[in-house]
Amino acid sequence: MLKFFNTKIGRLRLIAFLEGISLLILTGIAVPLKYVYHDPSLVKAIGPVHGILFLFFILNTLSVGIAYKWKFSTTTWKVLLACIIPFGTFYVDRVILSRMMA
Repeated sequence: MLKFFNTKIGRLRLIAFLEGISLLILTGIAVPLKYVYHDPSLVKAIGPVHGILFLFFILNTLSVGIAYKWKFSTTTWKVLLACIIPFGTFYVDRVILSRMMA
C-alpha cells in the first residue's frame, strides 16, 4: 500500500480508485435514494466528497501528464475522460496506470 504514496503515478492511482468509488456510490446509491425515496441526505454528504476527489483527480492527472511527458492526444485525454464514466477510473488504472508503475 505504501508504494502508492511514493510516486506520482501511485498517488494518481489511489485518487482514481477513491474517485471511482465515490462516483459509483453517488450514481448507484445516493441519486436513486434521492429520486425514488425522496431522501437527498446521501447526495448532500457524498456529492462534495466526490467533487473534491474529482478535482484532485483532474489536477493530479495534469501533473503526472506533465511530469511523465504524456502526449495529450494519446494518453492524457483518456485518463481525464475516465473520471466522468462510471468504472472508467478502474479501467484506466488497469490498462494505463498500472503498467506505468511496473
